[in-house]
Amino acid sequence: MDKVRILVADDHAIIRRGLKTLLEHEPDLEVIAEASDGREAVELARQAAPRVAVLDIGMPNLNGIEAARQISAESEAVQIVMLTVHADECYLLSALKAGARGYVLKSSAEFEMVEAVRAVNQGRAFFSPKVSKILAEEYVRELGKREVQDSYDQLSRQERQILQLLAEGQANKDIASILNISPTTVMCHRQHIFQKLSLHSLADLILYAVRRGVVDTQTAAAAHAGQER
Repeated sequence: MDKVRILVADDHAIIRRGLKTLLEHEPDLEVIAEASDGREAVELARQAAPRVAVLDIGMPNLNGIEAARQISAESEAVQIVMLTVHADECYLLSALKAGARGYVLKSSAEFEMVEAVRAVNQGRAFFSPKVSKILAEEYVRELGKREVQDSYDQLSRQERQILQLLAEGQANKDIASILNISPTTVMCHRQHIFQKLSLHSLADLILYAVRRGVVDTQTAAAAHAGQER
C-alpha cells in the first residue's frame, strides 16, 4: 500500500518535528517535505507533489491561508489541513474559502491530526469538535438570512461587539485588548462586518450604528471627531 505523502509547514522547528514524529508513527503516513514559511510551502507543494499539506495559519512571509489559496489554485490533488491556535469563525471561514478541507487546533493536534490527514486524503472534511460547533452556528445563521430583514442579525456575537467598539471610537489595538483577542483577529472581523453590512468606511459604520441604536448620537459624534483628528 502506498503511503500518504505529507508536507508539513510551520515556522517553529519543534512543532514540525513533533508533527513529523506523530504522523510517521503511522505505517500509512509519510512526511516527504517540511517548510518554515508560506512561500516555501507553496514551492515545496509544487516540487514534491504531496497528497496532503498541513499548514500553520500564522507563518511569516506568506500566511497559511494565502499559501493554501495558492496551492489549491495550482493543484486540486493536494488536500489541505490548517493547523492553528484560533478557534474563530473569522479564520475558519477564510481557511475554507482558501480551499482547506481540514481545520485542527494546535491544542488538540496530538489527538486529531492523524485522523484529519486520513480524512482529507479520502476526500472527507475534518474539523476539531470546537470548530464544528462554530460551523453549526454559522450554518444556522445562513439558514436564517432569507427571513432576516436587518443585516445586523447576520453578524456573530463577537462581530456585534466589535461593531459597537468601532462606533465608539476604539482603535483596533484597544479592541483587541478589551476582547482579549489579537489585533489580526480584530482586523479580520472588521473586514467581515464591512462586507456583511455593505459599508465602505468607518464613517459609514458609525452612521449605521447610530441608526441601528447600537450607540447614541453623542457617542457617535465623539467617535467621528476622533476619526477626523
